[in-house]
Amino acid sequence: MSITMTDEHFTIGELAQELDITTRTIRYYEERGLLSPQRTDGGQRAYTRRERGRLKLILRAKAAGFDLEEVGEVLEIYETKPNQEGMREQALKLIGMTERRLTEVDEKIAELTELREGLATHLETLHEMANNGRS
Repeated sequence: MSITMTDEHFTIGELAQELDITTRTIRYYEERGLLSPQRTDGGQRAYTRRERGRLKLILRAKAAGFDLEEVGEVLEIYETKPNQEGMREQALKLIGMTERRLTEVDEKIAELTELREGLATHLETLHEMANNGRS
């Protein structure tokens, strides 16, 4: 469907600039099926406010460490209009995904803390060696 560019639509360049990402990144998300912009009569991508919101959600999920498959699941969950039972199932699915990600972050923090402690000990040893070598 061809459209005419209005204030309700954004170009790929406008979105890239606003969100501080490259146009290539936006195209990649489109290739992966996460975004579906409309096209102008001239073939230019025209992103709606909905697509802009989806892109912001994609970026937040990526920043939280979700991979693109998980991002797709998150988008599905947010866009489905479920009944009460469906909402519960979707909430439980998001809880599970978020808990797994939180566990991964905690593990990474523990690894980095251990690495930091090792570097601090090594640095202390190097300072002692440097001070003992002085005349």
